[in-house]
Amino acid sequence: MEKVYEVVSIKQVIKEVEATDTFVVRSPQDAAYVAAHFIGDDDREVLFVMCLNTKNRIVAVHRCHVGGLNASIVMPREVFKSAILNNSASIIVSHQHPSQDVTPSREDIDVTRRLVECGRILGIDVLDHVIVNASAEFYSMKEKGHL
Repeated sequence: MEKVYEVVSIKQVIKEVEATDTFVVRSPQDAAYVAAHFIGDDDREVLFVMCLNTKNRIVAVHRCHVGGLNASIVMPREVFKSAILNNSASIIVSHQHPSQDVTPSREDIDVTRRLVECGRILGIDVLDHVIVNASAEFYSMKEKGHL
Protein backbone atom coordinates (compact mmCIF):
# COMPACT_ATOMS: atom_id res chain seq x y z
CA MET A 1 0.00 0.00 0.00
CA GLU A 2 1.33 3.43 -0.93
CA LYS A 3 1.38 6.16 1.74
CA VAL A 4 -0.04 9.49 0.76
CA TYR A 5 0.84 12.57 2.76
CA GLU A 6 -0.80 15.93 2.52
CA VAL A 7 1.04 18.90 3.93
CA VAL A 8 -1.03 21.92 4.84
CA SER A 9 0.86 25.11 5.44
CA ILE A 10 -0.41 28.38 6.84
CA LYS A 11 1.92 31.30 6.34
CA GLN A 12 1.77 35.01 6.70
CA VAL A 13 1.67 36.85 3.41
CA ILE A 14 2.92 40.39 3.11
CA LYS A 15 0.95 42.21 0.46
CA GLU A 16 1.09 45.85 -0.47
CA VAL A 17 -2.22 47.49 -1.25
CA GLU A 18 -2.20 50.57 -3.42
CA ALA A 19 -4.14 53.42 -1.92
CA THR A 20 -4.65 56.99 -3.00
CA ASP A 21 -4.52 58.24 0.60
CA THR A 22 -3.20 56.78 3.79
CA PHE A 23 -5.95 56.06 6.27
CA VAL A 24 -5.99 58.08 9.49
CA VAL A 25 -7.79 56.63 12.49
CA ARG A 26 -9.68 59.38 14.31
CA SER A 27 -12.23 57.31 16.23
CA PRO A 28 -13.14 53.77 17.27
CA GLN A 29 -15.59 53.77 14.36
CA ASP A 30 -12.71 54.37 11.91
CA ALA A 31 -10.78 51.46 13.43
CA ALA A 32 -13.88 49.23 13.30
CA TYR A 33 -14.40 50.10 9.64
CA VAL A 34 -10.87 48.99 8.72
CA ALA A 35 -10.97 45.84 10.85
CA ALA A 36 -14.42 44.79 9.62
CA HIS A 37 -13.19 45.14 6.05
CA PHE A 38 -10.38 42.67 6.70
CA ILE A 39 -11.84 40.23 9.26
CA GLY A 40 -15.53 41.01 9.83
CA ASP A 41 -16.96 37.89 8.23
CA ASP A 42 -14.23 35.33 8.96
CA ASP A 43 -15.47 31.96 10.20
CA ARG A 44 -12.88 31.75 13.02
CA GLU A 45 -11.63 34.27 15.54
CA VAL A 46 -8.91 36.41 14.01
CA LEU A 47 -6.75 38.83 15.98
CA PHE A 48 -5.97 41.85 13.81
CA VAL A 49 -3.42 44.57 14.57
CA MET A 50 -3.34 48.04 13.01
CA CYS A 51 0.06 49.71 13.33
CA LEU A 52 -0.05 53.51 13.49
CA ASN A 53 2.52 56.27 13.21
CA THR A 54 2.60 59.39 15.40
CA LYS A 55 -0.15 61.00 13.29
CA ASN A 56 -2.45 57.94 13.69
CA ARG A 57 -1.97 56.94 10.07
CA ILE A 58 -2.09 53.21 9.48
CA VAL A 59 1.35 52.10 8.33
CA ALA A 60 0.67 48.36 8.42
CA VAL A 61 -2.02 45.84 9.22
CA HIS A 62 -1.31 42.37 10.53
CA ARG A 63 -3.50 39.27 10.85
CA CYS A 64 -1.75 38.26 14.01
CA HIS A 65 -3.50 35.04 14.89
CA VAL A 66 -6.27 32.82 13.58
CA GLY A 67 -8.01 30.89 16.33
CA GLY A 68 -10.96 28.56 16.57
CA LEU A 69 -14.70 29.06 16.57
CA ASN A 70 -14.78 30.68 19.99
CA ALA A 71 -11.24 31.25 21.18
CA SER A 72 -7.87 32.57 20.16
CA ILE A 73 -4.57 32.44 22.03
CA VAL A 74 -3.01 35.87 22.17
CA MET A 75 0.73 36.15 22.64
CA PRO A 76 1.90 39.74 23.25
CA ARG A 77 5.17 39.16 21.39
CA GLU A 78 3.19 38.31 18.23
CA VAL A 79 0.90 41.31 18.66
CA PHE A 80 3.78 43.77 19.00
CA LYS A 81 6.10 42.14 16.46
CA SER A 82 4.61 43.96 13.47
CA ALA A 83 4.48 47.23 15.42
CA ILE A 84 8.17 47.01 16.25
CA LEU A 85 9.14 46.04 12.71
CA ASN A 86 7.12 48.97 11.31
CA ASN A 87 8.42 51.54 13.82
CA SER A 88 4.89 52.16 15.03
CA ALA A 89 4.06 54.66 17.75
CA SER A 90 0.84 52.87 18.65
CA ILE A 91 -1.47 50.02 17.75
CA ILE A 92 -5.15 49.26 17.67
CA VAL A 93 -6.07 45.63 18.22
CA SER A 94 -9.23 44.13 16.85
CA HIS A 95 -10.91 40.78 16.59
CA GLN A 96 -14.25 39.36 15.62
CA HIS A 97 -16.47 36.65 17.01
CA PRO A 98 -17.73 34.21 14.35
CA SER A 99 -21.12 34.42 16.09
CA GLN A 100 -21.16 38.11 15.00
CA ASP A 101 -21.89 39.14 18.61
CA VAL A 102 -19.60 42.03 19.54
CA THR A 103 -20.01 41.63 23.31
CA PRO A 104 -16.58 41.05 24.91
CA SER A 105 -15.85 38.00 27.01
CA ARG A 106 -14.01 38.20 30.33
CA GLU A 107 -10.95 36.84 28.48
CA ASP A 108 -11.21 39.64 25.89
CA ILE A 109 -11.08 42.26 28.65
CA ASP A 110 -8.19 40.50 30.44
CA VAL A 111 -6.17 40.20 27.21
CA THR A 112 -6.72 43.89 26.51
CA ARG A 113 -5.38 44.89 29.91
CA ARG A 114 -2.37 42.61 29.46
CA LEU A 115 -1.59 44.11 26.04
CA VAL A 116 -1.86 47.65 27.41
CA GLU A 117 0.63 46.74 30.13
CA CYS A 118 3.04 45.17 27.62
CA GLY A 119 2.69 48.22 25.38
CA ARG A 120 3.67 50.51 28.24
CA ILE A 121 6.84 48.49 28.78
CA LEU A 122 7.68 48.58 25.06
CA GLY A 123 6.76 52.24 24.56
CA ILE A 124 3.99 51.40 22.07
CA ASP A 125 0.55 52.67 23.08
CA VAL A 126 -2.47 50.40 22.71
CA LEU A 127 -5.09 52.95 21.70
CA ASP A 128 -8.06 50.58 21.60
CA HIS A 129 -9.26 47.01 21.24
CA VAL A 130 -12.27 46.88 18.95
CA ILE A 131 -14.52 43.85 18.50
CA VAL A 132 -16.20 43.96 15.09
CA ASN A 133 -18.63 42.04 12.92
CA ALA A 134 -19.58 41.96 9.24
CA SER A 135 -22.50 44.35 9.81
CA ALA A 136 -20.16 47.16 10.93
CA GLU A 137 -21.29 46.89 14.55
CA PHE A 138 -18.45 47.24 17.03
CA TYR A 139 -17.52 47.35 20.69
CA SER A 140 -14.70 49.69 21.71
CA MET A 141 -12.84 48.71 24.88
CA LYS A 142 -11.63 52.31 25.20
CA GLU A 143 -15.14 53.79 24.95
CA LYS A 144 -16.39 51.33 27.58
CA GLY A 145 -13.54 52.12 30.02
CA HIS A 146 -11.55 48.88 29.79
CA LEU A 147 -8.28 50.60 28.80
